[in-house]
Amino acid sequence: MAGQRHSLLACLACTVWLAGCSALPAPNGATPSPPPTPTATPQPIVALVNGEGILQADYEAELARFEAAQAALGIDLATLEGYQGRVLQALIERRLLAQGAAAEGVSVREEAVLAETQNLALDLGSTDALEGWMAENNYTLESLIRGLREEMLAAEMVARLAEAVPADAEQVHARHILMPSREEAEVLRDEVLVGGDFAELAEAFSLDLSTRPAGGDLGWFPQGYLTTPEVEQMAFSLEPGEIGEVVESRLGFHIVQTIEREVRPLLPDALERLQEGAVESWLAERRQASAIEILIAP
Repeated sequence: MAGQRHSLLACLACTVWLAGCSALPAPNGATPSPPPTPTATPQPIVALVNGEGILQADYEAELARFEAAQAALGIDLATLEGYQGRVLQALIERRLLAQGAAAEGVSVREEAVLAETQNLALDLGSTDALEGWMAENNYTLESLIRGLREEMLAAEMVARLAEAVPADAEQVHARHILMPSREEAEVLRDEVLVGGDFAELAEAFSLDLSTRPAGGDLGWFPQGYLTTPEVEQMAFSLEPGEIGEVVESRLGFHIVQTIEREVRPLLPDALERLQEGAVESWLAERRQASAIEILIAP
């Protein structure tokens, strides 16, 4: 088993051995002519990210992996318009994250990358199984190591951004009633303003099936959490007990009331949402500040 684990690294050892052989003295004391300096053949690239190329081979392999994954799920690729571009954008984002980590002084030791390949072999059961997995997933040993190194850097940057999100945040406890038209929403809002019971009206008329049984209660949430930012913005603009103007979202028309407001610990799902938002915001800012050149039309 131990011998199998090292077979993947045999090509690296072979390279070192050949380099050592070139340094041996020539027989009979003859001085050998220096070998010609090899000229590396540039590998085709599909994009430049701050001067660093994304290899065409890596893009095509990632594209093949994506297509295979979709096929395994029974998804027709013809229904996924522009997926080639999204795959390329994902590689660009990974490169931006890796560059961000490197700019903060993060580095990945070769030993750590090779340890990851060995761990992967252990997870799969053997090095032979890893070699089979690599073939099935369009990896060479070189591209696997290159991808692991970049992924480890990117993961460290994501972890740093996530850790920077405070565990406590200002939050509001709010509720809403969702109606299909502004006119109907205005009628219900007027009824609430003259003393109608908000929760009872929500249970009777709201189109939001997830909150209707609870009288429209949205619970506690921080800014950047709701999937309807218009409702969130209105809730944070109100004082406790206040009812806002009817606000329109992609779902319809909302009557919003803020019940309470305070700084409190974030629930796990809210913290995760804010951490995801922090990464998205960082990537958006980094894109604006970076020189990105796409060299193909995917």
